[in-house]
Amino acid sequence: MYKNIIIVLLLLMGINQVKSQDVGQIVIGTKHSLNSNILNEDREYWISLPDSYNDKVSSHKRYPVLIVLDGNMHFKSISGIVNYMSSDRYGSRTIPEMIVVAIQNVDRRRDYTPDKVITVRENNTGGGDRFLSFLEEELLPELDQKFRTESYRILFGHSLGGLLATHAYMKENTLFNSFIAVDPSFGTWDSETMDKKLDSLTERSFERFIYIATANWGKRNIRNRDRHVRLYESLNSRCKGELPAKLEYFENEDHSSVPIIAFHNGISAIFEGYGISYRDVKDKEQLTRHFQTLSERLSWDFQPPEYLVNRLGYRMLQSGNDKDKSNALEFFILNTENYPESSNSYDSLGEAYETLGNTQKAIENYKKSLELNAGNEHARMKIKQLSKSE
Repeated sequence: MYKNIIIVLLLLMGINQVKSQDVGQIVIGTKHSLNSNILNEDREYWISLPDSYNDKVSSHKRYPVLIVLDGNMHFKSISGIVNYMSSDRYGSRTIPEMIVVAIQNVDRRRDYTPDKVITVRENNTGGGDRFLSFLEEELLPELDQKFRTESYRILFGHSLGGLLATHAYMKENTLFNSFIAVDPSFGTWDSETMDKKLDSLTERSFERFIYIATANWGKRNIRNRDRHVRLYESLNSRCKGELPAKLEYFENEDHSSVPIIAFHNGISAIFEGYGISYRDVKDKEQLTRHFQTLSERLSWDFQPPEYLVNRLGYRMLQSGNDKDKSNALEFFILNTENYPESSNSYDSLGEAYETLGNTQKAIENYKKSLELNAGNEHARMKIKQLSKSE
């Protein structure tokens, strides 16, 4: 009996070993470390790259950077949300693809408090500006060196991290362009402190976008919630034009449950209008104006996404209407103007000229595409075919 049991166990172990050989890994990011001279310590950060980052056809692309505080808690969830909202495979694309960078905590109370908190016992609070210097003077330059980053940066923080994000937003100089402050802990910002901060505010803050989320803690959070409202209303009254900001109250969420839904709403508020459907675009002028409005609101030049313009061009090119076919050229040319390093934009323009019967222009653009991507066999084949027909 005992021998039979051993045989069964060995068989099961063998089966498990066979199964384990079929198990792979789903990798959502990589770990990195940076020795900080400012903080005098090693700081770990995790990186999640967009789906298209390693595609040869997208080698010309640069990506906005999202810095996530309390990264050990939020890396997986926020990376997943960003991937879902920006990836082509889901068809949503309501935000641009971006590089997610999650900072791992060492001492969040020290790093995320911009002001010294006076307590009976000695504490190490008040290191917020020092930590921001680490982000801006050490981490961001390293990211720019190692990855294909765009200089549009978003700072996400929850609780004390939200306090630091709000503080960074109110500084005269910062390398961050937008902020998501989720239920920021304003416990030390009484009326006098907040008034001092507001009095030192400059117009530069209003060139940035801030989203503030407030959770429902019941009676315990009335003061904190009131401070969120007070700050938002004060910002709104001081802004000469329309305030690029949003305050949202989550009655059914508490401090611990609000970060994920607030991040989704916050990143959606920042990039409101980015995910315009190709069905809602009538012509190139309307599309250009749409993204000019978005760019003015965010004080950054956001061009119409390459994939969107390409889709609009092909839709018109495949139309039975000769005017639509002619107008398709405008979209394909727009992509080559906005993305001059994109092999695909010239390949598509070549295809448009070929469809319209302009062989010389088609060959010219296929050649340009091949110069940018020597592995573009489609362009190589087309050049060969069209050269023979001339």
